[in-house]
Amino acid sequence: MKLTLVPTPIGNLEDITLRAISELKQADLILAEDTRTSGVLLKHFGIAAPLRSHHKFNEHRQIESIVDLLKAGQRIVLISDAGTPAISDPGFLLVRACVENDIEVECLPGATAFVPALVNSGLPCERFCFEGFLPQKKGRQTKINRLADEQRTMIFYESPYRLVKTLEQLAQIFGEERKASVSREISKIHEETVRGSLAELKIHFTERQPKGEIVLVVGGKDV
Repeated sequence: MKLTLVPTPIGNLEDITLRAISELKQADLILAEDTRTSGVLLKHFGIAAPLRSHHKFNEHRQIESIVDLLKAGQRIVLISDAGTPAISDPGFLLVRACVENDIEVECLPGATAFVPALVNSGLPCERFCFEGFLPQKKGRQTKINRLADEQRTMIFYESPYRLVKTLEQLAQIFGEERKASVSREISKIHEETVRGSLAELKIHFTERQPKGEIVLVVGGKDV
């Protein structure tokens, strides 16, 4: 009676671990954020376990039935489209329900986008805070204001369509000279990391429309 969370590649399919492949092949049921996306991965590695969609729009109503399957002895694996489940992806609610029902939970080590982005940034790595996606509208400015005095390195996920706006807002509150880096398309063919001040990064990505998955790393406030 165990739920296993399996990280999946964020780019190169070869980033998956042998243990992850083994767990997926032994699963009675795989919960996937998008069955179409995950289907490509599973087909590539010859994995034929049944798939069920489990995403932010249906996870609340599925929890009870999944817990019942686990209690009945089903081997269930949870994956997201890319990276580690529950990190800015569905997973937390199911994990919490399993803990509350004394069901074992195991998360395999593996791919997650913010770790390589943090290391590649050249900013301090010994202390950092992961902020995920900033609110798109309500609470966005309040959140940024609260982080203005944060001394640890900060990590954000961002859409390429909102990146320039985010850099501009952060520059207004944190100061234009605050050091930062933008990593995109990690572990993919067009992987790129651009480093500089918030002002420099804003100019760079205003002139060059960013594409792909974005991780923004911002230095903490100097003391």
